Amino acid sequence: ELQPVESGGGLVQTGGSLRLSCAASGFTIDDYHIGWFRQAPGKEREGLSWISARDGSTYYADSVKGRFTISSDNAKNTVYLQMNSLSPEDTAVYYCNLWNAQSGDYWGQGTRVTVSS
Repeated sequence: ELQPVESGGGLVQTGGSLRLSCAASGFTIDDYHIGWFRQAPGKEREGLSWISARDGSTYYADSVKGRFTISSDNAKNTVYLQMNSLSPEDTAVYYCNLWNAQSGDYWGQGTRVTVSS
C-alpha cells in the first residue's frame, strides 16, 4: 500500500525550530497536491500548509503563516515543513497528505512534535 512517511518530529523548547520531512516513495509528487496537517490532543485535525509540487505554489493557514515554510525536492519525492518560533500550542501529531482528483487521499502515520515551555 502506498503511504507517505513523515519524520523529523521530536521535543523542542519554545522558540525552537524543527524540520519535518514527508517521504513519498512510490509516488510522483509532481502529480499531487501535498499538505501538512496536525492534530493536537482533543482537537480536530487542522490543515497548515499545502504545496503543488508541479508549480511550487504554496498556501498557509493563518496560524502558521510567517513561521512555517513548505517546500519540495521533486528529485527526492520529498516535501518538507520548516517550523520556526515554535510554541507549546504547536504540540501535535503532524501528518502529511497527498491528494489528486484521480487517486484521492494518501495519509502518513504522523510524526509527533512536542514543544516544551
